Amino acid sequence: MKDSLPQTLEAGVQAAISELYAADGAAQTITLQATRKEFEGEFTVVTFPLTRVAKKKPDEIANDLGVYLKEHIAEVADYNVIKGFLNLVIKDEYWKQFLLDEAAVDGFGQAPKNGETVVVEFSSPNTNKPLHLGHVRNILLGWSASQLLEMAGYDVKKVQIINDRGIAICKSMLAWQLFGEGATPESSGAKPDHFVGGYYVQFEQKFQEEYKQWQQTDEGQAVFQKSAKEGLTPEVFFKGYSKKYFNDYSKLGEQAREMLLKWEANDTEVRALWGKMNGWVYSGFEETYAALGVNFDKLYYESNTYVLGKDMVDKGLEMNVFHTREDGSVFADLTNAKLSEKTLMRADGTSIYITQDLGTARLRYDDFGAKRMLYTVADEQNHHFATLFELLKRLEEPYAAGLYHLSYGMVDLPSGRMKSREGTVVDADDLMKEVIHEARLVSQERASTQGLSQEDQDAIVQQIGMAALKFHIIKVGPQKRMTFDPKESVDMQGQTGPYVQNAYVRTRAVWRKADEKGVDVDLSLAKDYTNLAPAERELINQLYGYPELVKTAAESYDPSLIAMFCYELAKNLHKFWHDHSILSAETPAAVAFRLQLCKAVGNTLQSGMGMLGIQVPERM
Repeated sequence: MKDSLPQTLEAGVQAAISELYAADGAAQTITLQATRKEFEGEFTVVTFPLTRVAKKKPDEIANDLGVYLKEHIAEVADYNVIKGFLNLVIKDEYWKQFLLDEAAVDGFGQAPKNGETVVVEFSSPNTNKPLHLGHVRNILLGWSASQLLEMAGYDVKKVQIINDRGIAICKSMLAWQLFGEGATPESSGAKPDHFVGGYYVQFEQKFQEEYKQWQQTDEGQAVFQKSAKEGLTPEVFFKGYSKKYFNDYSKLGEQAREMLLKWEANDTEVRALWGKMNGWVYSGFEETYAALGVNFDKLYYESNTYVLGKDMVDKGLEMNVFHTREDGSVFADLTNAKLSEKTLMRADGTSIYITQDLGTARLRYDDFGAKRMLYTVADEQNHHFATLFELLKRLEEPYAAGLYHLSYGMVDLPSGRMKSREGTVVDADDLMKEVIHEARLVSQERASTQGLSQEDQDAIVQQIGMAALKFHIIKVGPQKRMTFDPKESVDMQGQTGPYVQNAYVRTRAVWRKADEKGVDVDLSLAKDYTNLAPAERELINQLYGYPELVKTAAESYDPSLIAMFCYELAKNLHKFWHDHSILSAETPAAVAFRLQLCKAVGNTLQSGMGMLGIQVPERM
């Protein structure tokens, strides 16, 4: 395989060290980085680490290396030295050949298949409520990570585990049973998952009404007098007592727990209601996923997987990595891994959530043979996944070394944290409607789409709105907690998805304009173009780094790197567009070359934004 330019330069520096300083150049670690924008050049060699072997000052070493590389490396046109940093200027011919032979070719940036399979889990919602803003961040991160991995050569399997059982699901079922009066999504005109979610919120409202009334009863006051610490007000006490009230006193709580027990006992009536309401939710989820442009290769359901993992516990006991307490419960002592003891089976023989996760991990390995698994889950679960991965490592599972938790910060609103049961969330569907509405208002101010059919105009508006939403979320590094401001997200200027889309539109518009004007373009003349302008060099240099950036972003599971690359590439394209003529360039060779440059930039923007799940329209 042909060496990359950085590899060629590093090898040249090592050869120079061997020849100039009689030292083992191959033993030296060469620090090569991108040249800062204020200096001429594309690559910079840091010479300070070489003072020991060269026994010279950094500036002297830089000059020695510059002379050597210019003489021995065909790609090096010139050099300059700034305070011990050697800046290398690469020949125009190299950049021109790279553009025409690689960057302007379809599929640029796509790595060959490496034969490895990766499972990426994301979304994984509960069936008691619709998808909301927090889910949107999860979905966009998981989807983008899966697309990055595919671009980097992996075979990716996209999965989710649907949390379709438990007390929260029974709350929405019970509320419908008590207050629904036989209503359906069709009869109410509501989107099915919103319909079910409304009953989850209603349960909480009715529960709070019941709880407030109970607090004034003799029983409630007696509990306060008996349990409250001295000086604690009733308001503060009861605020922290609601969970115990739900479990010990609430009539609604009792009915919900009874429904859960019936579900676990496979009661026919309860199971039928559960299947009906979950079916409503699934159809609603599918609408939202389609609008977001995502899909899955396999769905796992907690109602099927919650019994998994017991054989993993038996394996751990046999390996003596799990232990049994006197009461019969099973645990793992993880304190030597700076984690706590973890119970894996209760004394009554029932499993807990992490036991299910052990079994699901093994099931996915059996399904796909994947030795890498990515879990896209909020950072509130950091400890859970550290524990899960340590347990699988001790069980010597063949995929244990390839587990990764794509932890991300929660999403807040300007007004504070969202709460599903109180109905203070931003639903994903409402959010998408809002950004698309804002995009429509902006689009109406532009004349470029007025000649298109209404259907085409609507499709463009949809693409612009979704780009605004997705880019606004993905550009934030996964680990950062973020506040989502709907108004800011639909800003069509600056560091936004529509700004990047507009750059792509320009790369396509110039080709249409050439056809409309009847410009006779001989693209073969591009090879005769000489003397690249600084803006052209900068664009090509950015393109050069794209394949390596894809690899880096994929290995770090960080799609924000691609988002910011697309923004910077778009920004430089806009500047180039402003400062240089394309179709009226000074020579036919310049016209041909700049058209090829536009094609390469456009293709790369389309590729990069595509990994983020963002479509780029031909017109805006």
